[in-house]
Formats: sequence, C-alpha cells, structure tokens
Amino acid sequence: MRRREFLHALAAAGAAGLPLATRAAMEGRDDGFYDVPRFGNASLLHITDTHAQLAPVHFREPNVNLGAGEAAGKPPHLVGEHFLGAYGFADGSREAHAFTHLDFAAAARTYGRLGGFAHIATLVKCLRASRPGALLLDGGDSWQGSATALWTRGQDMVDAQKLLGVDITTGHWEFTYGEERVKQVVERDFAGRIEFLAQNVTTADFGDPVFKAWTLREVNGVPIGIVGQAFPYTPIANPRYFVPSWTFGIKEAELQKQVDEVRAKGAAAVVLLSHNGMDVDLKLASRVTGIDVILGGHTHDGVPRPVPVKNARGTTLVTNAGCSGKFVGVLDLDVRGGKVQDARYRLLPVFSNLLPADVAMRTHIEKVRAPFAAKLSEPLAATDALLYRRGNFNGTLDQVILDALAAVKGAQIAFSPGFRWGTTLLPGDTITREHMMDWCAITYPMTTLNDLSGEMIKTILEDVCDNLFNRDPYYQQGGDMVRVGGLTYTCTPGEAIGKRTSDLRLGGKPIEAGKTYKVAGWAPVAEGVRGEPIWDVLEKYLRDRKTIAAPTLNVPKLVGVERNPGIT
Repeated sequence: MRRREFLHALAAAGAAGLPLATRAAMEGRDDGFYDVPRFGNASLLHITDTHAQLAPVHFREPNVNLGAGEAAGKPPHLVGEHFLGAYGFADGSREAHAFTHLDFAAAARTYGRLGGFAHIATLVKCLRASRPGALLLDGGDSWQGSATALWTRGQDMVDAQKLLGVDITTGHWEFTYGEERVKQVVERDFAGRIEFLAQNVTTADFGDPVFKAWTLREVNGVPIGIVGQAFPYTPIANPRYFVPSWTFGIKEAELQKQVDEVRAKGAAAVVLLSHNGMDVDLKLASRVTGIDVILGGHTHDGVPRPVPVKNARGTTLVTNAGCSGKFVGVLDLDVRGGKVQDARYRLLPVFSNLLPADVAMRTHIEKVRAPFAAKLSEPLAATDALLYRRGNFNGTLDQVILDALAAVKGAQIAFSPGFRWGTTLLPGDTITREHMMDWCAITYPMTTLNDLSGEMIKTILEDVCDNLFNRDPYYQQGGDMVRVGGLTYTCTPGEAIGKRTSDLRLGGKPIEAGKTYKVAGWAPVAEGVRGEPIWDVLEKYLRDRKTIAAPTLNVPKLVGVERNPGIT
C-alpha cells in the first residue's frame, strides 16, 4: 500500500468508525512504515496468540531461543544482532524494537507500546480497504492471558474477535475453559460469523470430528481452501480433564486427506491455519503436500519472511506471526491457472502511536473493562527492574514468581512453567493487579508444595528439557524450559534425554537422588490438586516487598551453545 493509498484507506475506514482526528496519522507520519504495495489477486490477513491483550502492551522478545538439531541457527532460532543481520533491519530501528530484545527499555520509551485491538482494527480496516475481500485469520490463543478474559470466561475476547471481523480461527488455550464452553462459543457466538476449524480434534470414543476440518472461501473469485490445525498436545501441555472426550495430535495422514479433499473440491490455493509451533510446521511442510502456505502460531515467533520448505509435490511457505497483538501478517497471492504462481508476505508490527484507535473497538474495550476497572488498576508494588518473561530458561518476571513461591510457601526449590505469554514492565512502572494477572491468568492456578526426591527433580528437568530440545520437532511442545528457583544446574541442549541436565546443586551442595526436598510450583495438570491460586501468593509477596529490585536471574550453565545465533 503506497502512502496515498494508505491515506485513502484511512479515509475509507473512517466511514466504518475509524477516528480521523489524529493529525499525525492523516499527515502520514508513519514514514511509509505501513506502505505495503498490493500484489496478486487474493489476500489473507493473520493474527495469532494475542493472549487476550485488548490494550497495547510492551512485550520483550527473547535473548535465548535455541534450536535443536537441524533447526539450530536457523529461523525462528535467531535473536538480537543475529536476527537483525538475517533480515536487514537497522539497530535502533522500529523493527529492531518490535522483533528483538535489544536495548528494550530505552527503545520502548522511544517507540511506545505495540498491539491493542483498537489499533489492530485500524490496520485491518486499512489493509482490507486496499485488498477487497481479504480474509482475517486468527491462529488461536485469543481467549486467555488477561484478568478480564479469565473473569468473563473469554467472552470479552470472543466479542472482540467478532468486532474485529475475524473470519476463521482455531485453538489451544481456548480449550482450558472446557469442552462445553468452547462448544457454546462455536455454536452460539460464532455461528454465521466465524468458522472454528480443527481437523485434528476428534471424539475419543468413535473418532468423529468435533469441528469442521476445512472451509472453501472465494476471495475475489479465487477459491481458497483453509484447513485448521489446533494445538496437537493440548491434553499433555494442559490438563486433560478440560477435554476428556476429545483427542488431539498432529494427525499428519488425516491432514493430507483433508488437503487432498479441499483440492478436489476446487481450491486453487490451500492455506493451513496452524497452532503447531514453527518447528513442527517446518517438518510438517516437508511431509504433507499440497499446502501453499502455513500461517502458524503457538511458539510466538515473529518471523518477518516465510521459510520455503520443499516437499514431494512442490514448496510450502511457513510463517509465524508472533504474539500479544504485536503483529499482523499480510499474505498476498497471485493465483492463476488454478494454482499459486507467486506470493508476497509482510509481518507488520502494530505500533499504537502510529495507528489511531478504532472507535467501535475502543468503545467495546472500555465497556468490558469498566466493571473491573478499580480492581485492575489497584497498585500492588513498584518495579525498579525490567520485568519480562520470554527466553528459553528464565526471565526476570518468572524470577519474581519463583522468589514469591519460595518465600510464601516456605520451599527450598521452586518451579514455574515455561509459559511464553505475559506482558513486560519497564523500570519505574507500578505493578497493578492487571499486570500481575497478565502473568498468571489461567483456569488451573493452584500452587503446590511437595516433598520430591532428588531423582524426581532430575526427571522433571529432563522431561521438560526434552520437550524443548528433542531433535525431532514432533516431540516438541513449544514452550520454554521450566523456570527453576533455588536449584542450580548445567544444561547441555545437544545431548540426549537423560543427559541434558547435570550438576544439580542446592546451596552449593549436590542434590542427592534419594533425599527429599520441599518444592513449590503452580499450574498442575493433574486433576484434584488443591492449593491457593498463584495470584494470591504473588500479591502477598508484592505487597510485602513494595518495590521489586532487579532480581538475581537463576539460569543454568549452558554447554555446547558457543557462537550459536540463538543466544546473546
């Protein structure tokens, strides 16, 4: 879209409720940042893993994102300067801030927050104005990740998806509200508006499909088949009891059948809306044929350019569109002669200070937040540190959680899940209840305190490490390493399972296999676990401390990753 087209698009979008009083926007002070020339004859827009962040946020990208096996040193496993070099972004630029962790606090103060559904709505309307008929696809993880989403059981996000104009979606964390809630939304709220696709979710008794597998849509006369792929490891990574009647999995053979079927029905292009995670999608693309593009999510990788993957019948482009509402993917296809001849893709960061807020979406957000406003804004503490989550082994935000678990629960060792969602706070920020809930708003928040043997502690570390660093992507579940407090250890990611973690120590003394230790944790996947919710533990800790100084980050000693572009 050229600058003149962008301004015309803004004017056209104004008729649909977009505010045009923002002088900077009307004068085009985006410096051409959103100039995306139209290409081809069919377009798809893509968001994913927004994790219920209706308002603009700060979200720091990882400084450690190691790939396993053949994935080492390749996208999406590039960070910092290595990432900038690979994609040609200048240090200190807007793109450098959006896509990397570099000089994050200073850059955040310069470029402001990203995302926010009111700003996403503006960008989507502008892109659709220049790309008539463009479909908007949401890759899932939309209903979880904030206090208001938890307290409304995702209703605030369901309504936001409809207002945004989402056409097609799939799921993962959505399933943690339970089977009945998901079916209620799909059959009632989404009926006639949004298609929920998931070819890999079937009933546990007879293997019947729970959701539609694919849809065939015409975009400017071009028949495009879209197949949905929900997160394949939902009953393992999250509590099984939320989805007792359903089975999941990659289901590669079934996917091939669905792709072949939609092709037979006339699709000239086939797109997989995937929540597999990028490494899984890269392997899948080499084995399943007939897919032109994978619009991916789950692993929260903001990848500016698609990765082309060859297979037996052609090439599949694999993308991943980040998280927290930071990005909108734009896929333009040139479809002629019954097939895709060429494609263009851009992953656009959503800078809230470059895009005015859409009036209708802003009104919706204000309405859903109003009943909770006082509770959300309640101050709990202040932070002198940059608090962030992302990174393979730990983040300062998770270190605060670990310290809170150890202090409040009286534990020697603390574990916290390697979740990749959770907003970032800058030094000097007030930690409100809303911020705290951004870090822990899940439907199974119980904390635990157990006596675990040294042998069991080692087993837990090895098991989670294998989920992250197994050389076969189909055995990876897409999160990060469990965060560990109190215990120190060495990690060799390139080793085999059982050999990746070593030299486990507590207080400088080796962990003994037969000795028991008090271990605190939260978010248990087992059914029937009782315990105070993690937000109660965190609130006690934050109120007691009043100010959070820079925490001492507990990360393992890493072996075998020297000169790896996935670490800085």
